[in-house]
Amino acid sequence: MLFRLFIFLGFLLFSVAESQIPLGSKLSVVENNYWVSSNGNFAIGFFNHSNQFSLGIHFNSSSIPPDKRTVVWVAGADLMVGDKSYFQLTREGELVLFDSRRGVTAWRSYSANSSAASAVLLNNGNFVLLNLKGEIIWQSFDNPTDTLLPGQKLSASRVLRAASRNSMSSYYTLRLNVSGQLQLHWESDIVYWNSGSPSQSIVQAVLNSDGSLQLLSERSKVVWSAFGEDHNDPNMDFRFLRLDVDGNLRLYSWVNALNSWRPVWQAVPNQCDVFATCGLRGICGFNASGSPICKCPFNPIAQSSLHCLALYEKNCKSGSIITPYEHTYLYEMYPPHEMIKLTSLQGCKSLCQEDPLCTAVTFMNDGTARCRILRSQYITGKSDPSLSLISYVKTCSDPIAAFPLSPSSSSSPPHHRVSVPCLIGVASGTFVLFLLVQFGIGFCVYKRRKYARRKATLAYMGPNSTGLLSLSYSEIKSITQNFEHQIGPKMFRGVIPNSHTVAVKDLKEALDARKFRGTVFKIGHIYHKNLIQLVGYCCELDHRFLVYEFAKSGSLRRCIEDPQACKRLTWRKRMEICLAVARAISYLHTGCREFVSHGNLKCENVVLDENFDAKVSEFGLVSDCGDGDVRNFGKMVVALVSGCEEGEEICEWAYEKWSKGRAQEVLDGRIESGVNLDELERVLRIAFWCLQVNEQMRPSMGEIVKVLEGTLSVDTPPSPFIGPSPMEDNQPSESEPEP
Repeated sequence: MLFRLFIFLGFLLFSVAESQIPLGSKLSVVENNYWVSSNGNFAIGFFNHSNQFSLGIHFNSSSIPPDKRTVVWVAGADLMVGDKSYFQLTREGELVLFDSRRGVTAWRSYSANSSAASAVLLNNGNFVLLNLKGEIIWQSFDNPTDTLLPGQKLSASRVLRAASRNSMSSYYTLRLNVSGQLQLHWESDIVYWNSGSPSQSIVQAVLNSDGSLQLLSERSKVVWSAFGEDHNDPNMDFRFLRLDVDGNLRLYSWVNALNSWRPVWQAVPNQCDVFATCGLRGICGFNASGSPICKCPFNPIAQSSLHCLALYEKNCKSGSIITPYEHTYLYEMYPPHEMIKLTSLQGCKSLCQEDPLCTAVTFMNDGTARCRILRSQYITGKSDPSLSLISYVKTCSDPIAAFPLSPSSSSSPPHHRVSVPCLIGVASGTFVLFLLVQFGIGFCVYKRRKYARRKATLAYMGPNSTGLLSLSYSEIKSITQNFEHQIGPKMFRGVIPNSHTVAVKDLKEALDARKFRGTVFKIGHIYHKNLIQLVGYCCELDHRFLVYEFAKSGSLRRCIEDPQACKRLTWRKRMEICLAVARAISYLHTGCREFVSHGNLKCENVVLDENFDAKVSEFGLVSDCGDGDVRNFGKMVVALVSGCEEGEEICEWAYEKWSKGRAQEVLDGRIESGVNLDELERVLRIAFWCLQVNEQMRPSMGEIVKVLEGTLSVDTPPSPFIGPSPMEDNQPSESEPEP
């Protein structure tokens, strides 16, 4: 069970403010101060997370030890800032979080024009802005992260999102859909739990202080309820509901006798029923004590690593074998769209063996005769003796080099008198033959060992490996056939052993070897489904090469320009690409151990696989604060929507069309149908916010993701190309937070 628990030194809380927080008040990492509710049960301040800092609300009651004062709300969700950052209620009534590391406002409440007069952290943990009449004009309860507190409501326009503790946890969300169902989602289209039958009358969910979770109608009538084990227990003073990083929704109560938080209800009773609960670590099962565990039966080599991928490659030339796994249910994560056919068990196996794209199948041995065909390496699932089904995983057959010895039979020769000359001749001939055989065997052993060393050096290090491929310049020339097949600017196609195709990037610049290796090590340990995987590198003399996994469809720029490939860039696919790139950059900015900037985001550096799913390449090579990434993302969005080359002039033209109410004229004329005008408006608005000349007005990548997902509204942007001059921008202003 993963808790957001922070040691006492993480907060270092020295001073307590009055409950009323006046305009101009500030919290800072350096001063380690905080604001507290009048009853002392909650506090808001900075906390330390791996030498980076976040601003959040946490329990503060003296009855809870400091190391168990769980965080219940974080400004900007997973946003982390530098060690000289501050949080301020400005004179204009806006909450701003200034990031000292990047020198920008990383998060804001967008309440500058709402006449806020003060702020208060209420006794229920709700942080609010009040006007002079004492009316709430902004509140943290309306902007939840992964947690609900008693009294907090969740409407259809809000979501809970699991904290980004790994490359997948942030794909879990809790939503109240338009049909009135409370649902747990993986990404946007996979629902793995819901609260029950749809009801149009349901408008909100609420967590109550008695330990119940309820769905209410417009008239506040209870339509559905879930109850914790300690429901109505008067001794339970503190509770919270959280979407945990393992994808399960749990209700926690503080138990004084145990001096700990105890889960008293969870949405999915069997953790293995949570979609992709093991992620890339294999399939979910249970150990002898009944606790869920993740194991990788079809790739034992990956058992101790973080990645458990199906081993079959469609270009496998050595044939394939198919291995059964009883009582095991498998399914795809990327993309989660397997094919189902009705057939027999043998027919199910045959379908996979005959399909060059099939990696695994699951046969429903329950009388339905359903065969689920999987075509992705990214498979996961669950294993349980109660499951009446069987799965088969396809792998390449490894060729076995063998030198079988033929059995020799001998019979006793007849007794003859020995001829000395013949004996000498035979002995001499045998000796010469022996020398030739020994020489031949030695030569073969030498060649085989040399090949083995060569193969070990060039062995494919895929995403389930803990290392990177280190190549010499001669080996780079060898795998690219002397740079024969150019697939992009300074990019070449290559093939390494086992027929794995790779993309080799020539960096040209003679970067410092130590710095280059450090960069390679950093980006080589970053994994996200929308980031291209680094396979290896070359750092020899002044040669600098990066070796990436190969994307069959090439760059997004090539696909936009190619008349045939462009036909596959439907409106829906373009929106999926925008969201995929936004998620990738957001993960680089906030999901890695340290901030990683792309530094050169453009259509050329976004590649598409055979399904036209997008992956971002060439990230982490340029030192940048990240604001350039946001602006470049805006340029990329305009280029993708319009089908034009990226550039300032195209962006200005698009804004002019949009501002005059002619957004449809921005659209690429080759998009035949299926354009959602609401999506078009939303995506252009967020693009123009990204393009703002004033860096402090640009949204974070996390906010961009939420806008593209449709879970965060976006205001009308001002002209992106009008802003303060550099001198004006550096002048102190009452409307800007002071460092």
